[in-house]
Amino acid sequence: MTKTLLFTLWVVFLSTQAFTQEVNIIKNDGGNVLFNLSEIDSITFSLQDTLAPPVNARDKLQIHTQSGTFQLPVSEIDSVYFNPEGTVAFFQTTASLNQIALAEIDSITFGSNLDSTVYISYDETTVSVTNPLAFLGVSVEASGADVTVTSTAAISDITYVLSGVTADGMFKIYSEKRLQLRLEGIQITNPDGPAINIQSSKKITVQLADGSDNIFSDGTTYAPPPNNEDQSAAFFSEGQLIFEGSGSLAINGVGENEHGLRSDDYIRINQGNITIHSAVKDGIHAKDGFFMNGGSVAVTAQGDGIDGGGSVIEIADGSIIIQNSTGGSDAMKCDSTILITGGSIQLTVGGDQSKGLNSRQDIRVAGGTLGINTTGSVVLEPSGSGFAPSYCTAIKAGAQVEIESGSITIQTSGGAGRGISCDGDILIRSGMLTVTSSGDGNAYTNELGQPDACLGHCLNSNGNMDLTGGDITLNHSGDGGKGISSDGDLNIGTAATVPVVHITTTGQPVTIVPGPNGEYAEAKAISVDSAITVDNGNITIASADDGMKSKQSITINAGIINITNSVEGIESPNIFINGGEIGVKSSDDGLNATYGDDSHFNDGSILTINGGYVYVSATGGDPIDSNGNFYMNGGILVAHGPQSSPEVGVDVNGDFIVTGGFMVVSGTNSNMTQGPILSSTQRSVLLRTSTSISPGILFHIEDTNGNSFLTFAPERRYYSMIFSAPELSAGISYRLYTGGSSTGTVLNGLYSGGSYSGGTLRSTFSLTNMAQTVWF
Repeated sequence: MTKTLLFTLWVVFLSTQAFTQEVNIIKNDGGNVLFNLSEIDSITFSLQDTLAPPVNARDKLQIHTQSGTFQLPVSEIDSVYFNPEGTVAFFQTTASLNQIALAEIDSITFGSNLDSTVYISYDETTVSVTNPLAFLGVSVEASGADVTVTSTAAISDITYVLSGVTADGMFKIYSEKRLQLRLEGIQITNPDGPAINIQSSKKITVQLADGSDNIFSDGTTYAPPPNNEDQSAAFFSEGQLIFEGSGSLAINGVGENEHGLRSDDYIRINQGNITIHSAVKDGIHAKDGFFMNGGSVAVTAQGDGIDGGGSVIEIADGSIIIQNSTGGSDAMKCDSTILITGGSIQLTVGGDQSKGLNSRQDIRVAGGTLGINTTGSVVLEPSGSGFAPSYCTAIKAGAQVEIESGSITIQTSGGAGRGISCDGDILIRSGMLTVTSSGDGNAYTNELGQPDACLGHCLNSNGNMDLTGGDITLNHSGDGGKGISSDGDLNIGTAATVPVVHITTTGQPVTIVPGPNGEYAEAKAISVDSAITVDNGNITIASADDGMKSKQSITINAGIINITNSVEGIESPNIFINGGEIGVKSSDDGLNATYGDDSHFNDGSILTINGGYVYVSATGGDPIDSNGNFYMNGGILVAHGPQSSPEVGVDVNGDFIVTGGFMVVSGTNSNMTQGPILSSTQRSVLLRTSTSISPGILFHIEDTNGNSFLTFAPERRYYSMIFSAPELSAGISYRLYTGGSSTGTVLNGLYSGGSYSGGTLRSTFSLTNMAQTVWF
């Protein structure tokens, strides 16, 4: 049963003369009672015999001595008694017996609240301690400026206030309860170990006092700890570390193979400005996770900047700046997920095969501003019959990368340096992403002993890639570097979301096997092993090689695609265009349906246009090329072919079938020039001449009533024209003109509206078959 003192006592004073001592008890009413110690056997405390609450109740006994103040909860005091000589007072509690010389006691008072603050002030080689909890199980021992606190007190949240300066000291604590460490302008350097060493597995709240500057430094070589204790950081804790307050903390980590700040539990930063200089290992190492809700963290480390251990890293707010340059070290890493929902993060990574963000599981960005600059290169590690490349990567996930919001800017410049790479899927739903890469790829021998290439890509996934929203800009100037590379499917846009995607590649091919029939890794804008599906989006591509390439299929249902520069614009065994607005400029084939063997036989590939608007301009290849069949079923196709043989406007190894849509294709006088086949269900005509017609000279078709069907200005010299439209029919006489002018509106060489005049009549013809050829 809890004891409560019946407080008629207010203050107890004890005289300290050498002769017989007296106790002067001063009551609340100002009166006093004087007792000779020789007459007192003991002082006991008992419950107040009343149902009424105590008046002016006090629950702690404070013993004021020359060396400090000690406290005892009144509820735990059994009795107070004296030795026969009257020189020592004994305080018997429910847990222990405490004694103190009467000559040391100045006074005893009663208070309302237990003072749970211990003050430790350093003055170079000495410390001063104020410990009001000495009788309650808190022991503070100092050897010079080496302070060791041992707390067995059954009191949670005892506050230890550190202040002062020492160049040869430390603070170490053992505690069975959670505690608070308040830093009020403390500077500790420990030449042979951690400056702060918390050997408690409980939660520790570190308060950085407002306006305070706190500095901790460890030594190069640590002295062996007792009982093989872990002490692997300049600021070390066995328990959870939570940082509060607006003050600053600087940690100088110089210990060999030691961290700057470490917890064998988790670290949470809510406030404060923390700087970690030159940690030999990790700047911040948290075994069970790192969390940040505010404040700022700046880390320069030879190891990892922030290591979340086997748990997560979660950033909700605050500022993080990390610099590391050691090969194989990462700016931020953990074995579990990395979640960023806010704050500002700037990472500079200089080591070969190092990573900016590195998670064995997922990385998710749902807010904040993230900037990553990597300069490290790929490392070829011996494996199997050759090597396995380990890339320097800005963002690397063992599972998937998900971007839902925020702003991400990535720059990579080392050899084959990568922007975002993951073993699973990349999902971009919103936000802004800019990746600029310049590192060259290189040839090497892979684990199977085969020639291969290690290449840096802006985005690389071993799984699928979904770009359903956001503003994405990818620039790669390195040899063989791609904008997007995926082993799985690539899906762009949805019916309700319109991502904006800009991709530019300018690098040269990497030679894997030299020779005319050799193997090369080209700097394609988009390269996917599985299917590409575009359901929406605004996509702009300028590529040093292919614009969009899939080994399986490319399906375009909607959106705007503008390929301003490419070798081959869109290439896949199966190409389906169902809608959207597509513009392709290429130096070789524009739309190329092929399995890649470049044979002159039908390889089973398919090019199908069912709808949308397609503009193709090929300077040195076929604007339309299918090693299988080509089906023109709907939509609009405007194609400008090359100006010379052997390339043609449409090159089909299989069947060229037209069932609908509007199509105009200029071409050459090659003997490979071909038009649609007779089994088409919409009429078409191939018009040919043996005399070249200069670029920009209008090609016009109208009926005898002057109704215009086609006015077209090819971009290059031409000899032939393939034309099909639903309005073409049998039994009508058509007139073909070249030259002249039109008052209509022109788009990609095709005129609409207005009137045509001034041309030269070249031929009059009528259509008798679904597909026929007219020479003029």
